[in-house]
Amino acid sequence: MTAADRPTILVVDDERINRCVLADLFQNEYRVLLAKDGPTALRRAVDEKISLILLDASMPEMDGYEVLRRLTADERTRNIGVIFVTGQIEDEDEERGLLLGAVDYITKPIRPLLVRARVRNHLKLVHQREELERLSLQDALTGISNRRSFDHAFEQACRHIERSGVPFGLAMIDVDHFKYYNDRYGHGAGDEALRKVAHVLAAAARRPYDLVARYGGEEFVLLLSSGDNFIGMLEKIRAEVALLGIVHEASEVGHLTVSCGGVVASVESARKPADLLAQADNALYQVKKNGRNAVLVHDTSK
Repeated sequence: MTAADRPTILVVDDERINRCVLADLFQNEYRVLLAKDGPTALRRAVDEKISLILLDASMPEMDGYEVLRRLTADERTRNIGVIFVTGQIEDEDEERGLLLGAVDYITKPIRPLLVRARVRNHLKLVHQREELERLSLQDALTGISNRRSFDHAFEQACRHIERSGVPFGLAMIDVDHFKYYNDRYGHGAGDEALRKVAHVLAAAARRPYDLVARYGGEEFVLLLSSGDNFIGMLEKIRAEVALLGIVHEASEVGHLTVSCGGVVASVESARKPADLLAQADNALYQVKKNGRNAVLVHDTSK
């Protein structure tokens, strides 16, 4: 595991010595970040991919309970595990923290072996939860994202364009005459063909906020964080699928092809996500009606 792949622990304490003790304890196993107060902790929790927070319960101005309350109120941070670190704890304080969402308590003075064991156990649970979440967002056949993952990413893209003003591209992509392909060559061959098409599509979604997903059956959806040269990108995808050379004797051209219908979203059009999907779907319908194996894009950003 490289340093970048290590789970990240955020240590939050207003006392420098306490931060250093915990940092020294974990720096060889994990990536450790430090924060000396609540506002700094909240910013880091949003800006970084945090696996676990070790949070001092008693800090001036904003105590640990208020930090935890704000973390759980924000959808970006509500799933981060929080372990309270405290010198004194009463039953009502422990109950308060657990009700707010804390996963555990560690008492001062720190006992290294016990603290390591508790942190290791919680990070193991975090890893298991993340793996289950990853699998729930992945299409089992092709390995790319599934419909659920796309729905979330599409919602985020529509929100982002209102802040950034940068148009994004949305395309519906359909494997041409796929029913005939399955009927002629069998479902095993059909599954393998879908995997190969998915691989071509995944290569086009390289930027951090790009996404390709299996939308259902032989239909895929592509979401690109920029609408620049969107039609050119779809033409490249169409050509690369054709170059796979997958024999399809029931097709007019003798090999497997795809049809692409897309839309470049503007700030205005992104306010109605369902209409955007309908426009992309309508473009795809027009391509299929006109003979398939082609690309059509509506640009609402101009």
